Amino acid sequence: MIAVLGAGESGVGAALLAKQKGYDVFVSDLGVVKDSFKEELNDKGIDWEEGGHTEKKILAAELLIKSPGIPETKLVAKARANGVEVLSEIEFASRFTEGKIIAITGSNGKTTTATLIHHLLQGAGLDVALAGNIGDSFARCLERSDRAFWVLELSSFQLDDVRHFRPYISVLLNFSPDHLDRYEGSMEKYVAAKMRIAENQTSEDHFIYWEDDEWTKKNLEKVKANKIPFGTVSKAKGAYIEDHQICININREPLIMSIHELALQGKHNCYNSMAGGIAAKLLGITNDIVRDCLSDFEKIEHRLEPVLKVYGVEYINDSKATNVNATWYALDCMKKPVVWICGGVDKGNDYEELLSMVDDKVKAIICLGKDNAKLLETFGDLVSDIQEVDSMGDAVKAAYKLADKGDAVLLSPACASFDLFNNYEDRGRQFKKQIRLL
Repeated sequence: MIAVLGAGESGVGAALLAKQKGYDVFVSDLGVVKDSFKEELNDKGIDWEEGGHTEKKILAAELLIKSPGIPETKLVAKARANGVEVLSEIEFASRFTEGKIIAITGSNGKTTTATLIHHLLQGAGLDVALAGNIGDSFARCLERSDRAFWVLELSSFQLDDVRHFRPYISVLLNFSPDHLDRYEGSMEKYVAAKMRIAENQTSEDHFIYWEDDEWTKKNLEKVKANKIPFGTVSKAKGAYIEDHQICININREPLIMSIHELALQGKHNCYNSMAGGIAAKLLGITNDIVRDCLSDFEKIEHRLEPVLKVYGVEYINDSKATNVNATWYALDCMKKPVVWICGGVDKGNDYEELLSMVDDKVKAIICLGKDNAKLLETFGDLVSDIQEVDSMGDAVKAAYKLADKGDAVLLSPACASFDLFNNYEDRGRQFKKQIRLL
């Protein structure tokens, strides 16, 4: 019997796949299970519970699949001690695919890069699906059908319990402090979780990485795969920026194109484009297709997403910026005076790195969260107009009053969303709804 802890998208997806593969399955959730998930489980005859864990039943399982949002609880530790194999949904699903996996992780940019790589492979006419930390879970997608290629966006939580997971191509974008509350405040433990993306790769596989990242450089010796850098330093192999052009030097046919041709603008997005281009060329996709796809890619929802221009004020939804570094990139892209909406659940954030950027770009701050003390303390003396609100409606109304023609209103929270919203998508969509009500 397989036990699944957590009945969200990941857990239910794992349960559906396990049932399809002939396992007896039991799903257990401490909270309330969504009605749509209950219906799916019932339709497949899968046993489930909510509002608590039946420990005896879970400890009797031969395999425990732990949803990524669940930390190393006493129950999980007890299961391990009793000889129960504990796996992530990603590890479990990967055991049932014949397709090649392109896996992407990093503190920032992974959704954009994963979506871009999926776009590149689709543009080449390949049989590909996008899953993981974006959209439907890997297990749910695999339960429907296997694909020749899988593009997986992976968080550190999803990589925590992999064992034999081996991508053909892994992409590590960057490291910045994030989720340190989960990793006991240790950057080293957070980095170690992300590095699991490459731990089972061999010399037949490929590891694409940002060569300017100090944490990545410290861990490169552990990587056995073919290492391919992108950045500003190495010009012999990989990809780099020079004279306002990117050069992707793979397969003896370098691709050179102006950064102004890229659909994704901003230095960080040049890096994302280079990482995507390397992955595409490793898979034999031609320069013409790569160029076209890097040029026509559409921005994704909640990541520097233009919403509307109201009375000369531009409103931008960057709700996916759930850490400080992501917000730094967002502010760096702003060319207009900014009314900045920020705040939410602090994950051990250090806002000091934003001080110079805020001083240079931000004219007013609206703190949207239940506890804004840290934001007020950090920026209170730097920005004269700083306000607190506890609803998105009030945040947008306050921004409307503070912004002048030619300004930008930027929702880039630098925090998780769970104090006031279901998730970052809910936060971003409420932002857009309130703008349209102005």
